[in-house]
Amino acid sequence: MGRQWGPSMRTAEQAGCVVSASRAGQPTAGSWSCSGVILSRSPGLVLCHGGIFTPFLRAGSGCLTAAATAFLPGDSCSDDLRLHVQWGPTAESPAGRAELGRPGLCTPQCAGLEPGPSSSPRGRPLQPPRPAELLLLLSCPAFRAHFVRLFGGEAAEHWHFVSAAPDDEVSEEEEEDQLRALGWFALLRVHPGQEAEEERGPAVAVAPLGTVPKGAPLLACGSPFGAFCPDIFLNTLSRGVLSNSAGPLLLTDARCLPGTEGGGVFAARPAGALVALVAAPLCWKAREWVGLTLLCAAAPLLQAARMALASLPPDSAALAALLPPEVGTPPNLLLQVPGPPWAAAAMLVECGTVWGSGVAVAPHLVVTCRHVAPREAAKVLVHSITPKSVAIWGCVVFATQETSPYDIAVVRLEEDLDGVPIPVPAEHFHEGEVVSVVGFGIFGQACGPSVTSGILSAVVQVDDTPVMLQTTCAVHSGSSGGPIFSTHSGDLLGIVTSNTRDNNTGATYPHLNFSIPITVLQPALQRYSQTGDLGGLHELDHATEPVRVVWRLQRPLPQAPRSKL
Repeated sequence: MGRQWGPSMRTAEQAGCVVSASRAGQPTAGSWSCSGVILSRSPGLVLCHGGIFTPFLRAGSGCLTAAATAFLPGDSCSDDLRLHVQWGPTAESPAGRAELGRPGLCTPQCAGLEPGPSSSPRGRPLQPPRPAELLLLLSCPAFRAHFVRLFGGEAAEHWHFVSAAPDDEVSEEEEEDQLRALGWFALLRVHPGQEAEEERGPAVAVAPLGTVPKGAPLLACGSPFGAFCPDIFLNTLSRGVLSNSAGPLLLTDARCLPGTEGGGVFAARPAGALVALVAAPLCWKAREWVGLTLLCAAAPLLQAARMALASLPPDSAALAALLPPEVGTPPNLLLQVPGPPWAAAAMLVECGTVWGSGVAVAPHLVVTCRHVAPREAAKVLVHSITPKSVAIWGCVVFATQETSPYDIAVVRLEEDLDGVPIPVPAEHFHEGEVVSVVGFGIFGQACGPSVTSGILSAVVQVDDTPVMLQTTCAVHSGSSGGPIFSTHSGDLLGIVTSNTRDNNTGATYPHLNFSIPITVLQPALQRYSQTGDLGGLHELDHATEPVRVVWRLQRPLPQAPRSKL
């Protein structure tokens, strides 16, 4: 993962754990599990997701959405609740020093609830699960407020935040419980083990809210499927970036799976700083898999925990001093931390009731997709978010015909964009290079453009000329017309036109998408910008048949068979 990730990886793996909840005396009743973060080892304090506690709430899950409810004490759950926490070794622990690096086999009891250390195939002996007690359930009110603003309202029924795909068997009651538990987490105290020497690990520090900019790399650490086979799945790592933020509600394109709820998300800078906890690993909108993970910022959660602990008995209140500190200077939260400079070229484009994304290619020109602004001479409203939020009217001066393989429209603005950096168009493409897509998919202007990361997975050529780009970045409805950038150089690579849809099921897949290379457009755009001549753009309507075949996602037709006579 690169040298920059060394400290973050060590902190993430040694702070990660898995939490299991079950009913006393009912071994056949099943168990619930999620991921968690070890905040302190002496005494043991763990922060995990609150969703696994909904079956145990005395008042039912409805108490989580009661007005002015910021936390619930541990006795809000029934007396038959039994908790266990399991983690891997630390380099400082006796077991870690003796066993780290020794290969082993997967334990017969993959659920990981049998006493005794086990040696995993990944060379890390697991500690025996330790019993724990629930101190309190807590939420971040600001997270809940932003969640309602972004996902509530008339379109709320189209969203699914559950640990399963829409077609999986999840009862309405279970889905309602999971939705109510979004933004709720649990603080646990782990009972000490029998080791003569207490385990120690890297101290976890917390990034203040707002110090990690949009587009910054993140490392998510969680245990897919929870307590199922921790020998293999414990503390699985996933890379991504901070895609978007609205207060303490964060989104990342790091790919997380069910069971990673409550897992920690860490930054490369400050090294190993805890940024957030996973609130929901899978987000669906209608039948579109969004491909983003919903996070809750760690700093306001721990601030809420300190306030809640102060109202508990003295022995519990004293634990507030052991919660990890924040590192770095909090910014002025009224000012959003900017993302990478090239992201400022992304625009929100509105044409009547249709909206999408676009990119500024000159101070007075914005390129978008034809299906966003389909009619020449149509009035278009273009929103620039950074360096300042402005809205400028423009007119569609060119749109490709529906028969053209290239889905492009060009908007001329009534006034120049002020302070927006115009990206440098790329001249060459390199498969496998790290790229970023910037666009207003999903939320429109509600929280600014989203940034998603991936690689340039394919450059499709016709007669040695690039005619289509494919990336693994997550691309969503509303991203059409947005730019693809080289993450390292900031050069503009292309214009996003679509992602992939399964015609049989209607499901949409965001991580396979298609874009028009900027080399196809740049000569014509430069000609129009300098002379006002649209001739080069009109040539896009007369693409050759091989290019049309590529964009129809068809194989080139073979030569007709010749007769042997």
